[in-house]
Amino acid sequence: MLALSLWLLCVACLDWRWRRVPNTVVVAGAMLVVLCLLFGVHPLRVSAIDAAIAFIAGFALLLPFYALKLMGAADVKFAAALGLWLGPWPLLSVWIGASILAGLHGLALLAWRRYTGVSQSRKREIPYAAHMAVVALGGLLWQHKLF
Repeated sequence: MLALSLWLLCVACLDWRWRRVPNTVVVAGAMLVVLCLLFGVHPLRVSAIDAAIAFIAGFALLLPFYALKLMGAADVKFAAALGLWLGPWPLLSVWIGASILAGLHGLALLAWRRYTGVSQSRKREIPYAAHMAVVALGGLLWQHKLF
């Protein structure tokens, strides 16, 4: 649980600050949970089948958004890796929550641009992996009654 929390925090900070998550960070989180699955000690009690389903679903659900250049490749890879940790239904909840959070972030950016008169930038401005990580971390803390 601590390793997952630290990984989520690392992803959130990197994506928020730099708008990119290095492959090494994504792979490290994925490999850690794969090792747990191999030894039969998944911290969140997700079965190997559910982890595999969520991995594929996380990749498949977000890949079209990457193909349309609406999000970065790291967002897709992170969603797949997060699926290994959470399983399919919690991953779906995180995806919905992160989409709402990203939508609110986008509305805030539009309002700020309108208020300041700044024109729209061509770079990616909404850190979707950070939003997924924050929602997942919040869900973990809520589930384990840590706040």
